Amino acid sequence: MLLRAALILLLALSAATASAQRGDRDRGDRSERGERWRPESRERPMNPEQRQRMREDVRDAYRKAPDQPVKTRQQMSPEQREKLRQDIRDANKDLRR
Repeated sequence: MLLRAALILLLALSAATASAQRGDRDRGDRSERGERWRPESRERPMNPEQRQRMREDVRDAYRKAPDQPVKTRQQMSPEQREKLRQDIRDANKDLRR
């Protein structure tokens, strides 16, 4: 009896989740017509010059400036590592309080 009730409950839950996965109808209608889904935007698309300028700006943002020195990581001594660990432990203890 309990097994039947559990089976019925499982069937009802799986049917509910399956029906919830259908998604929104508007998007499905577009795919049936063969159209791609595109977000609705009120902005004009970028022209090629704007797009190229944006690419260069992004590329320039990731380049290193010549006046900035390149930072290299130095190996920490075992004493420095242990002190850092202890400081972190102390900070965590203070946070818990």
